[in-house]
Amino acid sequence: MQPATVQFLFDFGSPNTYLCHKVIPGIEARTGAVFEYVPILLGGLFKLANNRAPMEAFADIPNKLAYERLELTRFVARHGLSKYRFNPHFPINTLKIMRGACAAQKLGCLPAYLDVVYAAMWEDGLNMDDIPTVTATLEAGGLDSRAILAMSQDPEVKTMLMANTQRAHDHGAFGSPSFLVGRELWFGKDRLRDVEEAILAGAAA
Repeated sequence: MQPATVQFLFDFGSPNTYLCHKVIPGIEARTGAVFEYVPILLGGLFKLANNRAPMEAFADIPNKLAYERLELTRFVARHGLSKYRFNPHFPINTLKIMRGACAAQKLGCLPAYLDVVYAAMWEDGLNMDDIPTVTATLEAGGLDSRAILAMSQDPEVKTMLMANTQRAHDHGAFGSPSFLVGRELWFGKDRLRDVEEAILAGAAA
């Protein structure tokens, strides 16, 4: 039997996608599922879905924002993610590094790229909208920054990111992290348990 494939619709700009990234290997180990990382542009998805970032949408509801921070803190503690640090440059324009993710996918080095960029964003607090910083970070992580950055400017890669974002919206997504288990959509790090249960239910069917 083929292992289940779960699509993970992600943008590096969301700290919650980093937290999911760190927890996903455990779900894969327990279920045998494979998570397929699908780079999207969160800003583009917000426009398509008429959505706004929580900091903007709930700016006038301080208790809501405080609760969002509390839930993040609880998640970090529950999963022992002690390296997590909120990025001081937030919000960061992620267009360059999301195109870079598409480029890394085409070049066959996406897993390493994910680890390096997520650590830079949500452990080391780097400004990953700055090309010299991106270049140095990729090189320090053992990646070919010149090849990735050159590929990220390819029209095919730019179209790929736009198409991924449009398909995410077409599937009903409005933010990230989002997951597709078959045709079923799940949103948010707090739905990872549901995602895991859906994988197991599908395997048992």
